[in-house]
Amino acid sequence: MRTRYALFKSETEPIIIIMAILIVAGTINVFSSSYVLAAMDFEDPYYFLWRHLKWLLIGAPICWICRKLDYRKWRGLMFVGMGITVFLLIAVLFVGTPVNGAQRWLSVAGFTFQPAEFAKLMAVLMGTFSISTVLGKEHFRMSEDWPRVVVPFGAILAMAFLVYREPDFGTACIVFGVPLLMAVALLIPPRYWLAIVPIGLGLAFLIGALQPYRMKRIAVWLDPWSDARDAGYQMVQSLSTIGSGGIFGMGFGDGVSKYEYLPEAHTDFAFAIFSQEHGFLGVLLIFFLIGVLLAYCIRVAAQAKDVFGQVLALGIIFLVPGQALANLAMVAGLLPVVGVPLPFISYGGSSLIVTMAGMGMLLGIADRNHNGEAGGPTKKSAPSEPPEERRSRMHVVR
Repeated sequence: MRTRYALFKSETEPIIIIMAILIVAGTINVFSSSYVLAAMDFEDPYYFLWRHLKWLLIGAPICWICRKLDYRKWRGLMFVGMGITVFLLIAVLFVGTPVNGAQRWLSVAGFTFQPAEFAKLMAVLMGTFSISTVLGKEHFRMSEDWPRVVVPFGAILAMAFLVYREPDFGTACIVFGVPLLMAVALLIPPRYWLAIVPIGLGLAFLIGALQPYRMKRIAVWLDPWSDARDAGYQMVQSLSTIGSGGIFGMGFGDGVSKYEYLPEAHTDFAFAIFSQEHGFLGVLLIFFLIGVLLAYCIRVAAQAKDVFGQVLALGIIFLVPGQALANLAMVAGLLPVVGVPLPFISYGGSSLIVTMAGMGMLLGIADRNHNGEAGGPTKKSAPSEPPEERRSRMHVVR
């Protein structure tokens, strides 16, 4: 504890430092993993790098604004944001740009973005509003307070369905899954978690079974070498790319899998190229940075001065470090290929903007923790309490 205070004045400093390192590493990796594709398809090896830098120039002030804006004001702004997001999700189904059989992108003033990425952050805000309503009231009555609980989750479900229709099953799972994980972690006693996990996995399996290609993805995930030239090709190439990096890697720019061997080398599978060029030591560095980032984010959530801040911080933890862990597991073959980008490292403007906005909100919570600003319910109703104690104080009428 003394060492921490000697190094940093508050939790915001290490978070900003880690973000800066990851952004620099990601920018370098975006160029290295994309310049071959950019030169072949756009006759400009810097095509994706310039676009990435443009999104960074947009994301940095958005992060600053979200940090400076009092996070409690998001309760009044999120319904407007949700309405805009739903409108964009509907628009993309009709006038979106189709790519590889999916209609997920909108083009406005020369910028192409994914409304589904913004739905992730809106889902966290809506889930925070609903969950904090339950936790923040001494006597919560479903008969009276149900609109503040049901309506937000209904909006989340609607957004997830629109994303699913694009189709984008992986992002739809994140849109609905992150608020659901927040609700389970904060409202359900731990003794019931083991019963909920198989139910959730079963529902995801049934939804996935509606499309044969998703079942094929699960089959090749279990044994990618059974169809290494077709359905399992991407996973086999990813594992081969990671393994070929060795201890020290091939060196910056010298990775060979970007030469059309590994699909999506600069987006969802950007970490595989990073592993190939920087080796096991580079992989350890990224894991270390994400682990430290997660630890400090948890500290921010635990020290939040009100219930809304604690729940929002937890949602951002699931959205940013949690999504990073999901991507690393996918690239390493521990999860099926679901199209989850690696925050800060993968190319993708919409994902970068959402990541910067979410981290800005988290930094705003940390600032107010450090300054001692209180707001909302006192600590006795904080979600860090044991669920049994919290539920025993709440008179819930079903």
